[in-house]
Amino acid sequence: MNTIGPARDEALDSFLDKWRTRWPEWAVAQAFVPPAQRDIALAWAALQQELTDAAWGGSDPRPGEAKLAWWMEELQGWSRGLRRHPLGIALQKLPAPWTALAAAIPALRESRERPRDRDEAFAALAPFAQAVAEIEAVLFDASPGAASAVQAGLLHTRLAHAGEASVPMSVIARAGEGATTRAWAAELLGHWPEDAANRPRRVWNALARQRLRRGDASQPLPPWSALWTAWRGARG
Repeated sequence: MNTIGPARDEALDSFLDKWRTRWPEWAVAQAFVPPAQRDIALAWAALQQELTDAAWGGSDPRPGEAKLAWWMEELQGWSRGLRRHPLGIALQKLPAPWTALAAAIPALRESRERPRDRDEAFAALAPFAQAVAEIEAVLFDASPGAASAVQAGLLHTRLAHAGEASVPMSVIARAGEGATTRAWAAELLGHWPEDAANRPRRVWNALARQRLRRGDASQPLPPWSALWTAWRGARG
């Protein structure tokens, strides 16, 4: 198994803590991830958060677009042994296809546009999700998981981050004003893929699904619920 070495600094910890703040469930859920994978999973989750925040954050897309352009250069540098971002301390030396992730960032950037329907929402994220799945196969010593599991997790993330702005037009037309986010959450749950994925992804997706079931994509689960949910997700 790959593990992160002892190198740590305050900048790296600040990015890890930013992800933990949104996902406090990890404090108990990580118990169901192999110990050798926990630090890598945390850093990898933090990196995905940086990318999706840049893609979907703010009312003006231009700052995020600039950040994503910077990340494309950064990830290309990782494949050549270079790094500037603190998350590179944890991830850059791992032999993952970072250039493939960089190449998929334009698709993530374009996914900011409101989709017409569920199919378009999934399709917009397909290139980025495929790159994520390929990296996770390396990081977690697993066979490549289906990108659909990653797509579903990303759509949960976008709902939690952007709220109504993430809801497809078809859902808005059906649900009417004031009920769109719950209607979109219900549609995601009803069409959540059951494809196999690596252990960390199963745990993350299980937590995401339980948040949707409880009615708020951004609201953390109580510790007892997080523990039970993570255990079931880890079992597959």
